[in-house]
Amino acid sequence: MKAATGELNLTVITLIAIAAVIGFFWFMWPSIKNSISGQWRDINTYSENDQSKVGD
Repeated sequence: MKAATGELNLTVITLIAIAAVIGFFWFMWPSIKNSISGQWRDINTYSENDQSKVGD
């Protein structure tokens, strides 16, 4: 019985940890998406003749 209680506690802790990770990414996804989109936009608008971005 004691081992079953330990397994149940471990299962509950695991589920809480998974929920915390999902919650974190759910909350942070808009800023992550905006950052990726902004970086992708900067890459797509980069010109090889534009020397102002060299070394940034």
